[in-house]
Amino acid sequence: MSAPSAAETDAQAEGVANTSGVTTESLQRTITEKLEAKHVDIEDMSGGCGQMFQAMIVSPLFEKKNSLARHRLVNSALKSEIAAIHAWTPKCFTPEEWEKKQSQ
Repeated sequence: MSAPSAAETDAQAEGVANTSGVTTESLQRTITEKLEAKHVDIEDMSGGCGQMFQAMIVSPLFEKKNSLARHRLVNSALKSEIAAIHAWTPKCFTPEEWEKKQSQ
């Protein structure tokens, strides 16, 4: 049996690199459960390969927390997921902030 060619191993490596195993559904489920989120909107910005996500998260747990503290809370809840992807951009709002944003 011959060894795989460089092209074959490159294609295999690319296939593994382009799939993190993280999905919009898994992120939404985890955020809703761990952060008691009232609204979660996840967008896969990577074209479906699961490497780059943007999120809109509304949670009462963000009350009285600044932006950095909110991001730390989210990143802590998604530690293993964030380690598996390339880029993660959360936007965090309290329910009150979200209502104001929606009415504008």
